[in-house]
Amino acid sequence: MKIHEYQAKEIFAAYGIPVPRERVAATPAEARSAAEELGLPVVLKAQVLVGGRGKAGGVKKAGTLAEVETVTTGILNMTIKGLKVQKVLVSEAVAVSAEYYLGITIDRAARAPVLLASAAGGVEIEEVAKNTPEKIIRTPIDPLLGLLSFQARNAGITMLKDTKLAQQFTTIAQKLYRLFIDRDCSLVEINPLVLTGNGSLLALDAKINFDDNALFRHPENESLRDLTSEEPAEMEAKQAGLSYIKLSGNVGCVVNGAGLAMATMDLIKRYGGEPANFLDVGGSSSPDKMALAMRIILSDPNVKAILVNIFGGITRCDDIAQGLLLARQQADIRVPVIARLVGTNADKACALLENSPILFANTMAEAVRLAVTKAKEAR
Repeated sequence: MKIHEYQAKEIFAAYGIPVPRERVAATPAEARSAAEELGLPVVLKAQVLVGGRGKAGGVKKAGTLAEVETVTTGILNMTIKGLKVQKVLVSEAVAVSAEYYLGITIDRAARAPVLLASAAGGVEIEEVAKNTPEKIIRTPIDPLLGLLSFQARNAGITMLKDTKLAQQFTTIAQKLYRLFIDRDCSLVEINPLVLTGNGSLLALDAKINFDDNALFRHPENESLRDLTSEEPAEMEAKQAGLSYIKLSGNVGCVVNGAGLAMATMDLIKRYGGEPANFLDVGGSSSPDKMALAMRIILSDPNVKAILVNIFGGITRCDDIAQGLLLARQQADIRVPVIARLVGTNADKACALLENSPILFANTMAEAVRLAVTKAKEAR
C-alpha cells in the first residue's frame, strides 16, 4: 500500500525526522493561503502515487502569490502516468547544498532489512543501481539487533565524508528504521535527503510503502489509502478474496495458485503473447468466485482471449466449470475462452462444458499457444 508524500512526511515528523514546513492544498486558493503562511518563494509538488513527477512538470517553484495560483491550477489539471492530480503540496523553498539518498527496504536474498545510502541523490535510485551500482552503500540489518549506531555512522561517513554530518545521518537513519519496523513497511525512502545552507540534513521528499500482508495490524493506515489511485478491479477482487493485478497485455489469465499463475504468464511471453493480468482464484474456488473472476477480466477492454489454467488439487475442476457457465449467463462473453482443466473432478468439468463454446487443451503449452493465437487473431 502506497501513500502520498504529504502523508509520509507527517509520519516522518511524528518520528522526529526533519522535514520542511509544508501545507497540502486541493485548490489554487488553498495553495495561495498556504504560501502566505509559509512565506515566498515556495515549491509546488503534485501529489500522485507514481514517480517521475518532476520530469512530468509536476514540481515547480513559485515566487509570487499570483504565480502560486497559476502554477497550482496547471498542476491540478495534470494527469501523470494515468493518475489525475487531486492535491498539491506547498513547501517552503530550501537552499540546497547537496543531495543524497537514504532508504530501507527488504533484501529478500539476505532475508533481512537493508539500509541503502548514496551520494547520488535526487535521481531515481533504480537508475543508479543499474548504471553505477558502486555508488550505493548497502548495510544489512540484523532483524534481532536492529540498525546499530556504528552501522549507520559508517554508512554516513562513507557517503558524507564528514563526522558531524554522519552523526545527524545516524540519528535520521535509526529513526527511519524504527518507523520501518513499527509500521510494518516494505519501503521507506528519502530522495533527496538534502544538506541545507545552514549545515543541516533535511528530508526533502518522502516515500512509504506499507506491507499489505500486515495491514490487519494497522487499522490506522486505512484512512491513508487513496482509493482514486487504485485500480477498481483490483479493489473488487481483493474484497472477494481474489489475487488480481492488472497488466497491459491482451491474454486474460484465470489460474489457481501463484506459482502456476507466474509460470502461465512466463509461457504466454515465451509464445509471443502478453498477459493482461495476474489472477489467482485460490485453492478452493466456488462457482460464484470463478464467475466474478471472469467478470473482472472481461472489464478490461484490452482482453482478446481468456486462458483458464487449472490444476485441481484442493480446487475442484467442476466448481471451475460451473463458474464458467455462470459467467456465460451473467456476462456477454465475446472473446475466445481456452480451458486446461486437470486434476480433481476434471472429467466432471469436461462433461459440464461439453456443449459450450469453450475451447479445450490437453496440455499447458497447448492451451497457452491457442490463447496467444486467438488473441492475435482478434486484433
